[in-house]
Amino acid sequence: MGKTIAQKIIADHLVSGDMTPGSEVALRIDQTLTQDATGTMAYLEFETMGIPRVKTELSIAYVDHNTLQCGFENSDDHRYLQTVAAKHGVWFSRPGNGICHQVHLERFGKPGKTLLGSDSHTTTGGGIGMLSFGAGGMDVAVAMGGGAYYITMPKMFKVNLTGKLRPYVTAKDVSLELLRILSVKGGVGAIIEWGGPGVETLSVPERGTITNMGTELGATTSIFPSDHVTRAFLAAQGRVEDYVPLASDPDARYDRIIDIDLSTLNPLIACPHSPDNVVEVSSLKGQKVDQVCVGSCTNSSLLDLLKVAAMLKGKTIAPSVSLSISPGSRQVLTMLSDCGALSDILASGARVLECACGPCIGMGFSPNSGGVSLRTFNRNFLGRSGTKDGQVYLVSPETAVASALTGCITDPTTLEAPLAVTMPETFRVDDSGILPPAEPENAGNVAVLRGPNIKPFPVSKPLEDCLSAQVVLKVGDNITTDHIMPAGAKILPYRSNIPHLSKFCFQVCDPDFPARAKAAGNGIILGGSNYGQGSSREHAALVPMYLGVRMVIAKSFARIHAANLINAGILPVTFADPADYEKVSQGHQLTISHIADGLEAGSLSVQDADTGDTFRANCQFSPRQRAILLAGGLLNYTKEGGQ
Repeated sequence: MGKTIAQKIIADHLVSGDMTPGSEVALRIDQTLTQDATGTMAYLEFETMGIPRVKTELSIAYVDHNTLQCGFENSDDHRYLQTVAAKHGVWFSRPGNGICHQVHLERFGKPGKTLLGSDSHTTTGGGIGMLSFGAGGMDVAVAMGGGAYYITMPKMFKVNLTGKLRPYVTAKDVSLELLRILSVKGGVGAIIEWGGPGVETLSVPERGTITNMGTELGATTSIFPSDHVTRAFLAAQGRVEDYVPLASDPDARYDRIIDIDLSTLNPLIACPHSPDNVVEVSSLKGQKVDQVCVGSCTNSSLLDLLKVAAMLKGKTIAPSVSLSISPGSRQVLTMLSDCGALSDILASGARVLECACGPCIGMGFSPNSGGVSLRTFNRNFLGRSGTKDGQVYLVSPETAVASALTGCITDPTTLEAPLAVTMPETFRVDDSGILPPAEPENAGNVAVLRGPNIKPFPVSKPLEDCLSAQVVLKVGDNITTDHIMPAGAKILPYRSNIPHLSKFCFQVCDPDFPARAKAAGNGIILGGSNYGQGSSREHAALVPMYLGVRMVIAKSFARIHAANLINAGILPVTFADPADYEKVSQGHQLTISHIADGLEAGSLSVQDADTGDTFRANCQFSPRQRAILLAGGLLNYTKEGGQ
């Protein structure tokens, strides 16, 4: 039987395991990336392992999230990252050099390689034919140390593309269409491969947008073939030697095939507060817009911003709208300047921000109270923008600009002027913003500099055989890691300070949670379906662990967050009967006995002292995962000699 693209790369990188869907496989990782919001903790974890130098082909530390330096905290973390990277063999992308996923696609991504990043949108690398996974920082630290990355072998979905996009209909609309079809949990447990004759009509930046947004489907990752389009992009970046052709076998089998005719799509928009709340832009025609943001790792490529500049040329944005543009990399910004497109953007009244994530994670440019903000980003979760009652919509750059010009939601296909923008044959290459590490013989002379905000890694406790704990919080479906551990300019500077960060845990849902969880000593959280979707931030597991949470019982979990909970020593289990979720209330005292035997059997008995009821919780873990949980987390397991 033939193989899919992902199955071929997995087979080439298989360290152990059975490639049958549902089985655990261990993969060799070629490259890693970190960013500063998650990277500081990842390198603290790496240092704890005591490995002197990374063992990957390439590891890069990017600074692109916490670039707003309102106090010493972010600057200190950047200094720590630069010095710890130099000492341990990691390249360092300086603040202002660009967003990790955009820069990595431009300068380092290689077809057929594996990439593990401490950011859920590492999947962007699939646009160039890499098998790219988002993960928690602890998994990335292990990979940097030469350890394998463990996942459950996914199912294989294929999206078969035909036709060609019409003018002003974009790759973002393709992503939103698939979200409309599958929802934010429809890709869970699957790798999505994009194929069909329509693929060759999409550029690498457009493919990157689509694989980036695959994360919002809950998919393990997404991937495109590596073809003549890929080769042309790499050649334009001066990296043609990195090109490797990749395609699925003609007789490859898929668990599901979805057909999308590109020529039939219309501009789409995701309404508050979920990426799958998708309707056609035309259905919201005329709704007033207060703010428009173009950028993020989803839509900040040169191709995107050349289109933005072409649409803005000679025009002025509506007086009622504030428009921000965030170029994805220094390469993008420089080339916009060189060709005059930057002047067209500035002349329109737009504000050009730093080459960083910025507004996407609430790091500045928050909307006004109750304001309507159209964003070309990948997420519109409640409060993520930094304004709790902000109404955030997700759109393409073309829809964003059309709406900025008119002051209301506008279908860009109604515009008269056609767009005529093409990719350059050669990109301007300047890697001076990426610093090499010290040579191995000089690494011992590098001093790692730590600021006072960097606190020790929290210590987790081994899992006892009997747990009696209070339900300290009960939440509903689709709880995101933004709910659990918010981002934003006020909170992100404390990513390396778990004790201080704990004050903000679950404050979106319940401001009293941190104090209540800490007072309880041991705690249990109840969740609905798709618990922990969104960002890969392991802080959403480390902070609850610090607050005493020992178990999360949910209807279902998002993949990365479940792995992060295990790594933190928190037991993630699911209701055997989802109806039992309704029977347990916040404040109830639950007791779980014979945990070790239950983990072995795959089922735990949970007794509710307040009702007298007993229910079952499923816990289907691999032998390695069981050992990690019993040890109290991945670091404890590793210290004990676990592999």
